[in-house]
Amino acid sequence: MNSKHPNLLGTAALAIVLASTNAAGQTEDTVVSFSTGVEYSSGNYGGTDALEELYVPLTARFLSQRFGLRLTIPYVRIEIPVATDPAQPAQGSASTITQSGLGDIIASMTLYNLYISRDADFVIDLTGKIKLGTADVQKALGTGENDYTTQVETYRFFDRFTLQGLAGYRVRGDTSEVDLNNVFLASVGGAFRASRSAQLGIYYDYRQASLSGLDDIQELSGYASFRLNQSWRIQFYAFTGFGDNSPDVGGGILLTTDLRRPRIRERHGY
Repeated sequence: MNSKHPNLLGTAALAIVLASTNAAGQTEDTVVSFSTGVEYSSGNYGGTDALEELYVPLTARFLSQRFGLRLTIPYVRIEIPVATDPAQPAQGSASTITQSGLGDIIASMTLYNLYISRDADFVIDLTGKIKLGTADVQKALGTGENDYTTQVETYRFFDRFTLQGLAGYRVRGDTSEVDLNNVFLASVGGAFRASRSAQLGIYYDYRQASLSGLDDIQELSGYASFRLNQSWRIQFYAFTGFGDNSPDVGGGILLTTDLRRPRIRERHGY
């Protein structure tokens, strides 16, 4: 399992912070910020009983005018259905096993404004991520291997709306039992500034399956973010998946210090 949507071995979660509509021209000071929250997801993943997960991230960010660093340390709790007699189909609700502990630590670096068109209010960023295999393999919390992701993020800024597109490639670390496929991932969506303190967003996320023969991962997510004061935001989000390799439902709450440099969203997940 993994820290995000377990038998997907880590997948994108939710959209969050909306940037200023004139982000392409911003010049802000360096800032360190933190966020935490809780996310719940559930899915049958092709079975008859639901696999449930609780994900609690603690994220630290260092943001400057040209680059950003992010480190996420998560706590994970999963509840897995297990048939009492492996030789017989489970009758009714199967018994469950609950495991918990440190999830996979995720570190990333983003180069802001790799390309800027001020006339078109268009920006391209470049991000590199590494997922460290810190989750306990024996507890089925992770693969125990490192994964590496490179992604390009594009932003088109309008008056109160920002359109975002993302394309990336992930190199998966193979385990001793399973050869995992490297995967292409993509996302498209947008965020709307409803008022001075409220922001709304919706996104579609796609990722190829890491194992041949499984459905590709597809999710639709939406969020509402509210500014509590000059320093803090709270965000509520929900998501649903399509196909046997995606979660059925999920949602969460995220509390974040004010980020002066983000684009539309930060995803606390993998």
